[in-house]
Amino acid sequence: MDRNYLITKLADAIEQSKGDEGRNQYLLKRLRQNKEIINSDKLYLQRILDIEILDIKYEQVKEQYVSKDKSVFLNPNMVKCKTCQKEINLEEKSLRYNNNWYHGNCITINVEKNTIDSTELQNIVKKKVDLVQVGLTVTIVGFLILSVFFILGPISMIAMGIGGVITLYHVIGATGKMYSKNKPGKRAPSVFLIFLLGSPFIIGTMIAYEGYTLLESPVRIILLWALTISFWSTMLFVPMAVVSKYREDNQKDVKTFPKISVVIPAYNEEKVIANTIEGLLETKYPNKEIIFVDDGSTDSTLAIASRYKEKIHVLHKENGGKATALNYGMVYAKGEIIVIVDADTIIGRNSLKEIVKGFEIDKHVAAVAGNIRVRNRMNVLTKCQALEYITGIQIIRRAFDIFGSITIVPGALGAFKKSFLIEAGAYGKDTIVEDFDQTIKLLKAGLITQGSSKATAYTEAPNTLKDFVAQRKRWYRGNIQVLKRHSDALTNPRFGYLQRLSLPYLFLGMVVTPIIGFIATANAILGIILGDGLYILQISMIFVVVHYLMTALALRIDKEDPKLLWHAIFLVYGFKQIIDFLLLKAIIEQLRNKKATWTSAKRIGV
Repeated sequence: MDRNYLITKLADAIEQSKGDEGRNQYLLKRLRQNKEIINSDKLYLQRILDIEILDIKYEQVKEQYVSKDKSVFLNPNMVKCKTCQKEINLEEKSLRYNNNWYHGNCITINVEKNTIDSTELQNIVKKKVDLVQVGLTVTIVGFLILSVFFILGPISMIAMGIGGVITLYHVIGATGKMYSKNKPGKRAPSVFLIFLLGSPFIIGTMIAYEGYTLLESPVRIILLWALTISFWSTMLFVPMAVVSKYREDNQKDVKTFPKISVVIPAYNEEKVIANTIEGLLETKYPNKEIIFVDDGSTDSTLAIASRYKEKIHVLHKENGGKATALNYGMVYAKGEIIVIVDADTIIGRNSLKEIVKGFEIDKHVAAVAGNIRVRNRMNVLTKCQALEYITGIQIIRRAFDIFGSITIVPGALGAFKKSFLIEAGAYGKDTIVEDFDQTIKLLKAGLITQGSSKATAYTEAPNTLKDFVAQRKRWYRGNIQVLKRHSDALTNPRFGYLQRLSLPYLFLGMVVTPIIGFIATANAILGIILGDGLYILQISMIFVVVHYLMTALALRIDKEDPKLLWHAIFLVYGFKQIIDFLLLKAIIEQLRNKKATWTSAKRIGV
């Protein structure tokens, strides 16, 4: 068998979370290094890749690989753990050290003697810091500080410094407890919200002091306002994202497996539902039940799901919307953890185990958000969406993870502790984004929401502009509905980080940023006409460079395809303007009290 073909197949298996991640990475490395692999590893590859491996063709003759554990040659069908001497199943989690294999829970080493007799190896492996992540973080922060000082001048840097002070304020606050005790206090906007609304006036005063004319000042005020917000977001989110990733990598494997009830609401999903169910059946979790809820589908969705009725619970109800389907499924759920999975989503084989880890961080954790990835990267639009998901989850959401206040536990893959979910109340029909609304209800109760980048789920993104607009129309209109419904949290300090950070940032992203985006574009054109083109170019370059660096960091954290970095420019110019337009349209429709309707993209069945 051709070695390069085997490398490609194994890389695809890793992306699909097949087999044991550690063993897969080890074998991929050996194949790329043109090194021999033992018979038991060949059998393992045959099983997870579903191909027959008779022999592997190498580019040149290598010395025969000799393991210190001769048993792997005496019986190629069996590998024994060096510590407990028990057989290691070909698909269970294991680790190779000094040419020996070990069960995941038998990994121990004495660092001084270089022998296996303590628990230090697992800690060493987990605590290893990714120097590339650290380097990118330092580069981003350093570039921002230097570019603002040398390009924009020391007076303008004061405006940026305000964002830095706010960042430090929140970073210090992150060292405290995430759990909010719902203590009442004096109602007032958070420090960040005050800063957000007041910064244009502060910046305007500084620019006036620099001596610019009345006609030139609005141009610079808007551009510096946008840059100040970007500076604040970057300085806060980037370090917090790296810390969050390091913390997740430090988490120990789950030792107990609470019963999980997976609920799949579905309406007219005949093209994708079989893949979703089969993916869930293959997940590695010993104590789960799968509950499929057909919400009055008019196609073959129910018939397809019924083929699996011996392995899952199949329920049917009249059409009433996704929220009612979720509530209906919860009635039958017996697990202490409820996992919601969209009907077009394929979850990773280890995702259920990984998502359970989030609940072990604190007893007040009410929900854990999964890592949603786009699987149909077919054109520029779907690749931009894939990149949008990655940067949004790995940078912004990871920062919220540190504060225990992730605002959207997605319907594609989200887990909830059933007791907290019942206390918060049933899924409501008052909005068309039930996942966002339910998460805010949990945060307002003073509970914690976490995230997991290892609990992966692969969703189907719209592959045409028409379907993309249909999907985002519902998302953005629903998000504005939720913001309006829970606007009291913007000024009520009893809601902890929801009031101090999360909701103000959502307000920034959904309301302020699109307005600033269009005004900044108009002001940039005006600035060029007025002869301030060099200043406009400098500001634009800062935005582009910072965005590329942040995107590279997000790709590194998520171990994603680096080729996606080529499309990062569209998230600054092109794709971003489409999103800003759709957000403004949703705001206007909400102000006009136009009825919100459920719109979604057509499934293509990837």
